[in-house]
Amino acid sequence: MVKKVLIIDEVHSSMAEGLQSLGFHVDEFLTLSKQETMSIISQYSGLILRSKFTLDADFIESASHLTFIARAGAGLDLIDLAACQEKNIHVFSANEGNKDAVAEHVMGQLLTIAHHLNTADAEVRNGIWNREANRGWEIHGKTIGIIGFGNMGQALCQRLLGFGVKILAYDKYAPAHSPFGADLADIFQHADIVSLHVPLTDETNGLVNQEFLRSFKKPIVLMNSSRGPITPLENVLWGLQQGIISGLALDVLPNEKIKSWSQEEQELFDQIKSYPNTLFSPHVAGWTTESYLKINTVLIEKIRTLFHP
Repeated sequence: MVKKVLIIDEVHSSMAEGLQSLGFHVDEFLTLSKQETMSIISQYSGLILRSKFTLDADFIESASHLTFIARAGAGLDLIDLAACQEKNIHVFSANEGNKDAVAEHVMGQLLTIAHHLNTADAEVRNGIWNREANRGWEIHGKTIGIIGFGNMGQALCQRLLGFGVKILAYDKYAPAHSPFGADLADIFQHADIVSLHVPLTDETNGLVNQEFLRSFKKPIVLMNSSRGPITPLENVLWGLQQGIISGLALDVLPNEKIKSWSQEEQELFDQIKSYPNTLFSPHVAGWTTESYLKINTVLIEKIRTLFHP
């Protein structure tokens, strides 16, 4: 009997080709709602998605023949992993596929903030030639704390090495080895720049709170390219107001459906963006032409290993 895989999100065409090369029949239904997907998922042994909807316990319960779920991205916070484990469903992510994209994006954000590239560009475009106001600062000699030292954190570390910085890397579950290994106390004491690369869990949700920010001994540039709820905007604004956050780069927001923002959410964001040392992007750190393909390559290999170890 031919095993079937369902693709419910737009992914690179190499995904279907790769699955077919492994002997799977592939269906691509990109407009299905969650309920519609639940009504047919029992026919499939594999599911490919990005972030279309949450795969909760009810969904997993309806997937009676599912063997694997492959997410074309890094985080797995939209999937009930405990329910999958109970059903013996393998869950794959593709952190390795977009680590280079994320690292380069974060470097671009950091250089932009350090050298005022965003504000300088906007001023020159508007006929303003103000050199002194756009005097930057050098990354060289600074201490950078990387919180979360998996694929993304390590890729960023590699790129930073050429800038003559001191790197302090903290990961609660996979401690970094010398010369970069550090604990949070080290980062609080010495960091000039902090980049977050942790998954969204109950533990990291709201990680950047006032207590966290108060722990730093000097102002920091704060960068988040992981998940928005890790940096609640009310806490970010407080950090900016207190002078604890001297620069901010967010690729992610707690609520990324901007059109659905409440008046309170809009006012909060408006206050944050009024600070000239802030930089935003629409959750695209890992979203490059190359990563679009590499994510599929990683997932296909993991699926191949599952069925042909």
